[in-house]
Order: sequence, then structure tokens, then C-alpha cells
Amino acid sequence: MLSRDEILSKIKTVLADSLAVDEDDIRPESTLTGDLGAESIDFLDIGFRIDKAFGIKIQQGELFPENAAQDPTLVKDGKVTPEGLTRLKARLPHFDFTGFEKDPQLAKIAQIFTVDALVKFVEAKLAKQG
Repeated sequence: MLSRDEILSKIKTVLADSLAVDEDDIRPESTLTGDLGAESIDFLDIGFRIDKAFGIKIQQGELFPENAAQDPTLVKDGKVTPEGLTRLKARLPHFDFTGFEKDPQLAKIAQIFTVDALVKFVEAKLAKQG
């Protein structure tokens, strides 16, 4: 089983390769879009690279949910609904929603996608395999 530091190191390599950023600029609290410049198109590549780097199978939408914004039970008037938040938390248990819950604007959802969240996701996937 890989240590947390080994997982973080591999995640940094994946992100550096995918986003053309320096590994030294990647920190656990870095957000993928805000700090590292990822765009939605990059999420597919990041997922693929994580899948390959760790030998884990990531289902479509498992790491980065898709089309949630079009569902009126999940998003209304630009904000994630309480039901939407409950469903996102259930689907993404490795993400920290604490800050987002205070102001659940859809535009701010990217703040939960941090380097540390990716590490936690991989830890959970590896533990299930183990």
C-alpha cells in the first residue's frame, strides 16, 4: 500500500504533466482550476492519468460529476440545492464541502477540487482494492 506522501507525489506528477505546471507550485490545498489553471476539458485527462498512474479504474463521473448543473433538483438559481449538496457529498465522500456549504454557488463548486481531495480519492480507491 502506498503512503499518503507517495500518493501525493504521484498526483503532483500527474497534475504537472497534465496542466504543464511546476510540481513545486502544487500544494495539497491548491485548487485545480483556481490555482493550477485546469479547465473542464482537463478533468478527463487528469482522471485518465490518475487511473493509469495508480492502476485503478475510475468510472465516468466518479471523480468529477457531470451534468449536475442541468438538474433542477440539484441546482436552482445558480446555487446547489440542499438535496444537491446531500447527493454530491454522498457521491464525493473524499471532498471537503465545509467552505462550499456556507455559500453553495455553483460557480464556486470548483473550490472543492483540490490536490488533497485527489489524494483522498486515490487513498479510498486503493483501500477498496487492497
